[in-house]
Amino acid sequence: MACAVIVLVAAAGTGAGAHEIGTTRVVTRFPADGTYRIDVVTDATALLARLEVADGIPRSGSTDPHVIQELVGRHESALRQKLTIVFDGVRVEPAIGVAVVPPSEVNGVPGATLTLTGRRPAEARTFTWAYALTGAAYGLSVMPGDDGAAVTQWLDGDQQSTPVPIATAVPAPGRLRLAARYTALGFTHILPGGLDHVLFVIGIFLLSRRLRPILLQVSAFTIAHSITLGLGMYGLISLPSSIVEPMIALSIAFVAIENIVVREVRPSRIALVFAFGLLHGLGFAGALKDLGLPRSEFLTALLAFNVGVELGQLTVIAAAWALVGYAFGERVWYRRRIVIPASVGIACLGLVWTLQRLHLV
Repeated sequence: MACAVIVLVAAAGTGAGAHEIGTTRVVTRFPADGTYRIDVVTDATALLARLEVADGIPRSGSTDPHVIQELVGRHESALRQKLTIVFDGVRVEPAIGVAVVPPSEVNGVPGATLTLTGRRPAEARTFTWAYALTGAAYGLSVMPGDDGAAVTQWLDGDQQSTPVPIATAVPAPGRLRLAARYTALGFTHILPGGLDHVLFVIGIFLLSRRLRPILLQVSAFTIAHSITLGLGMYGLISLPSSIVEPMIALSIAFVAIENIVVREVRPSRIALVFAFGLLHGLGFAGALKDLGLPRSEFLTALLAFNVGVELGQLTVIAAAWALVGYAFGERVWYRRRIVIPASVGIACLGLVWTLQRLHLV
């Protein structure tokens, strides 16, 4: 039952929101020299898998950055078919460069950067873009000049962008629309995209049958990660992901192990959750930096993302309470049959993730 609870809670957010926001991001620049440059940053393993499907060949399953880079280069024809770059209604073919970086650099998986370059047609006024190699929503950031501020459109999967004026930036989205988008981004960073954060929250939930101690822990976690998320996004504090990600995984294991050896929430537990919240906030900041924040509405987007994270966490708590807390929380066997088995499973997974993120396994 404990394993089923974990799976069900993690899956609860799969249908939340109309579309999942993925890890892909696209930055387009139009320098004054008449050229264009488009950088597509995405999950390298997912990119290779989609290209292999497009070419109708068996999946290699490789996770080695050097091998992935070589294999992606072999699928240039399929790659070109999945990219659409249009100026004033005329499609152009770019030069394509591929670079793949190790897993520690992009959300724990090998990251690919596709660099698309070329010259714009003379007198071109508008640019249109589509990318059919992701099924999730992503940001298309457009820089109209050498030093222009980026303006972001959000596209769903292979959706085509609206025509973008090259000389001047497209109007920024309204504040409410932008807040809604970044709230969705924060929510999907938890559900379904943040299984590690989900398991940490479940670990918080499992120690107590009563709502008040659970909310005290969640409040401490929220305050802490809000602090480091804000400081991280303003550039006042920073740690490399190669340190943050293993420590986040270790924090999951630590909380789960404490659930096994401690029977009730103590002040030290609140302090521990607060300390781990500071760590998770740096992880949230790293994810948000990858997707970018609009300069004109930086604070709005930051606050909206944090609200989305909180909604995701509260959804996890509510789902866990509805699935096991409400029905079984007062049973004498609750700790023996649910808390301890679930905590053992979470601790084992946290330790495995720690070793993987340290590249020890």
